[in-house]
Amino acid sequence: MKLALPDIPPYLQAAIRSVGAAVLVALWTKARGIEFMGRDGSLRAGLAAGALFGLEFLLIYPALQWTTATRATLFLYLAPFFLVLGARWFLPADHFSRGQWAGLCLSFAGMVVAFGLPTPAADPRQMLGDCMMVLAAAVWAATTLVIKASALNRIPFEKAMLYQLAVSAPMLALAALLFGERIAEMPSGRALAALGYQTIWVVPVTFVAWFALIQRYSASRLSAFTFLTPIFGVLAGHLVLGEPLTWAFAAAVALVAAGLVLVNRPR
Repeated sequence: MKLALPDIPPYLQAAIRSVGAAVLVALWTKARGIEFMGRDGSLRAGLAAGALFGLEFLLIYPALQWTTATRATLFLYLAPFFLVLGARWFLPADHFSRGQWAGLCLSFAGMVVAFGLPTPAADPRQMLGDCMMVLAAAVWAATTLVIKASALNRIPFEKAMLYQLAVSAPMLALAALLFGERIAEMPSGRALAALGYQTIWVVPVTFVAWFALIQRYSASRLSAFTFLTPIFGVLAGHLVLGEPLTWAFAAAVALVAAGLVLVNRPR
């Protein structure tokens, strides 16, 4: 997303991604003989999940204009905390032990440390971008809970993904229209490659795989197992984008990862 932003505006980029990915997932769904239009009681939950999915990326894409990819990745992975809290209300059987709660507290401490470490020469709106990423994390957790606690947990995961893409695409396109976004000139090869990566690999493959796992495993423990993602995201932001990485911020990342390791330990 960050690599494509200089050439492709945020909401337009998100809309293109959702439309392109929807086509690919629909083709895969048809090839597998999965009926998308059948009545299975999933419509209301599907629309809700789609609206939440759209809202998540209405927050993420513009936030990346103001905060770094390293910070964005770290704050987005506040999602496991929101998921655990929500699971206690909506998924009573999906609860954590005291040790796992301690792990969440440790990771939360890492988030607090990271918030207190502004990036050198940062955009003055960095705090706004950081807060938008945290809110996106909460919305991501809500999407997971809707899927886990509804009929979406009993339908093919490809159909659950299609609901989200079909609802989010017009939301994102409307946002692009309202904000007057357009592509002024031919995007660079790097921007097109970054958009292609999102459209062809991230959503149709990794997102679909994620929702398949959600149907099969504990929502909170599965989300907590993604503790490696902030590490990969921070390293990629530093190595690929050249974003500054201080020892203090690295310590914050370590706290987050260590806490999520504790969360994922067997009871």
